[in-house]
Amino acid sequence: ILSTADPFVDTKLRAWTAVLGSFLSLFCSFGQMTAFGTFQSWYSDHQLSSMSPFSISWIGSLQLWTFFFMGGPVGCVFDAYGPSPLLIVGTIILALSTVLTSLVTEYYQYLLAQGVLFGLGVAMLFYPSLASVATHFNEYRATAIGIASAGSGCGGVVYPIALRYLFSSVGFEWGVRVSALASGVLCVLAILTIRTRFPVKRAGVVVDIRSIQDKRFLLLVTGSFFVCIGTFIPYFYISEYAETMNMSPNTAFYVLSVMNAGSIVGRVAPAWLSDKIGRFNLLCPTAFLSGLSCLVFWMFAKNIVTIAIFSATYGFLSGAFYSVITPCITQISDMREVGTRIGTLYSLISIPSLCGGPVAGALLQWQRGSFTATIAFAGSSIILGSAFLLASKLKIDQRLFCLV
Repeated sequence: ILSTADPFVDTKLRAWTAVLGSFLSLFCSFGQMTAFGTFQSWYSDHQLSSMSPFSISWIGSLQLWTFFFMGGPVGCVFDAYGPSPLLIVGTIILALSTVLTSLVTEYYQYLLAQGVLFGLGVAMLFYPSLASVATHFNEYRATAIGIASAGSGCGGVVYPIALRYLFSSVGFEWGVRVSALASGVLCVLAILTIRTRFPVKRAGVVVDIRSIQDKRFLLLVTGSFFVCIGTFIPYFYISEYAETMNMSPNTAFYVLSVMNAGSIVGRVAPAWLSDKIGRFNLLCPTAFLSGLSCLVFWMFAKNIVTIAIFSATYGFLSGAFYSVITPCITQISDMREVGTRIGTLYSLISIPSLCGGPVAGALLQWQRGSFTATIAFAGSSIILGSAFLLASKLKIDQRLFCLV
């Protein structure tokens, strides 16, 4: 595989500048997307108060579906033309979708502006950012990607707090517009700093059929499929859950920030550790434990302390999964086609990402506000996915405790 034979220099200024740019890009894109729970709770009390949680959750789920589904096309364009065109267009789309969100009034308009259009902008910023970082590193690839991915966690901490403050002080419309301006400035800095190590090849395929024929990769996709059914449910519903436990709306908003704060540590520390003990060796247990934490901690969290403990724990574990999954893809891939490989996986897991939130909302509505079935669904889906991730690791090397 090219990724092990090709020489790398891990300390180049250009490489670490790309990490910084990717951090900023993910802060504004994926970090802002993980803050959708803020909008879910706000819409339930304001603009879309007449609609059920099931209906509102479709906005966030469309974000995720568009983001994941566009992984294949964006990866193809990245391999063919490099990161800059994608980052420029992605910045424009992200800013436009956010401004439109401040102007719309109808449910279908929220679906289009904040759901589809925003998810497209996130995809065009997220994939080229991480793929560019991956091309610069070998030995410390997971660490570098983990540092860049921490931008998502930082964004997930800052955006809920900032948006809540802005909504209360200047109103929803101007609060969203201020967010669009700040995001646009940071994205411009990302455009100026992110470069790929390899020259563009002006060719590519949207979904790599050879990847699907690789049993290691197929099992990795299958595991990620089931993990993604449940993994975003806590991010969507933890604020609303906290309110049902008699927490004030202001306090409930901070619970989501606690979860994202946990993901900051989860994206960096486990990534560094995975470079030492093996990336698949860390991916499998973190996925399993994140599902288990839903069944053990979230199911029985009834006050602010236990909810905060679950939020921090789950944020750490889910952050570790999303930090290590990309290095796992690159570990079994040709680095000159890494954009297409990463995009193929994310495109194939777009469907569960679309369905997870609405199914959770339907279960919540079916149980008339009780979260028991929703939590059980999230936790069991993630645990099932971890079993396929373990199978992928064993397909690489059948020894359970070897360095993989």
